[in-house]
Amino acid sequence: MPEKKCKFYKKCGGCQLDMPYEAQLEYKMKLEQKLLGKFGNVSPIIGMYYPYHYRNKVQAAFYKDARSGQILSGVYQSNSKKIVPVDTCMIEDKKADEIIQTIRKLTKDFRFLPRHVLVKHSPNTNEIMVVVVTDSPILPAKKNFCKALKKAHPEITTIIHNINPYDTSLVLGPREEILFGLGYITDKLLGCTFRISAKSFYQINSTQTEKLYTTALKYADLNNKTVLDAYCGTGTIGILAAKHGAAQVIGVELEKSAVKDAIQNAKQNQIKNIHFCNADATEFITELAQNKETVDVVILDPPRAGSTEAFLDAVAALSPQKIVYVSCNPETLQRDLDYITKKHYKVTAIQPVDMFPHTTHIETVVSLDFCI
Repeated sequence: MPEKKCKFYKKCGGCQLDMPYEAQLEYKMKLEQKLLGKFGNVSPIIGMYYPYHYRNKVQAAFYKDARSGQILSGVYQSNSKKIVPVDTCMIEDKKADEIIQTIRKLTKDFRFLPRHVLVKHSPNTNEIMVVVVTDSPILPAKKNFCKALKKAHPEITTIIHNINPYDTSLVLGPREEILFGLGYITDKLLGCTFRISAKSFYQINSTQTEKLYTTALKYADLNNKTVLDAYCGTGTIGILAAKHGAAQVIGVELEKSAVKDAIQNAKQNQIKNIHFCNADATEFITELAQNKETVDVVILDPPRAGSTEAFLDAVAALSPQKIVYVSCNPETLQRDLDYITKKHYKVTAIQPVDMFPHTTHIETVVSLDFCI
């Protein structure tokens, strides 16, 4: 496989590893072994056959160049508000990049300046969402704009106008208007269909997500077990567990909109052996333990900051036979494993997955068994 070189590498900062892909995998394995090797054997990292153009979610910031007056688009430089003009990116979805370029050309004809454009592309269903973000609720000639964009890219299945008037690091604002289509797209994953809205979280690498979740489900040993899916988000892992062998699944999530999406996803897949609770996971699990209720497996997929001692204490009090920890940060994973392995849990498997080639990020699935 020929290696590609990125001309924006030193300017952008979106990628941190400017080295051949095999060397990247070696670098990540060494880091995993350094941080996690004391807990047990680290299995060889699962890499990608073609580690390019994998990001199914692409967002671009727009601005008007002070000198030329041209409207440009690109990505924010790491830890900066400076925008680096980028037309194509070696890790972004090709079709998404093409759509953003078209919108940049159309802004001249329609005389408006977006703050951002967000494109989500499901490679498994080939559905595409375009979100145009502006300061103002007024989008000039929006019907004709949609018509022109659809003519250039007939594969687009929905177009949304999002309004974000606030000076914030968040790309999307609280209001949105559906200009075309249903306002969401769907993706297929391990036999299930998932609804993806503009604001909903969904893994950005579809190919590696299947490998990640397949590993997590294998470690969970689902056969007729009761499973608690903490930090469940829109219910992806929990729904897959319910479909692939679990007797009963409980999903817990603090974000109301995510729970709403999770319920919809379960209905869409006709999954009846799962229910979702809009609650703080730590409080919910603590209450289960106090009521002497039991679950067989706890699956947790926390943010980069990792879990908390309070949450891990609650899980230990509940005493499931197995914990499956899906981590996006090996450093906080090391910290959390240090803590939970002092509470009658032993690491039985560690599997790194390269979800984000050309970056330093690593996903890791860890299996822990209860032992006295």
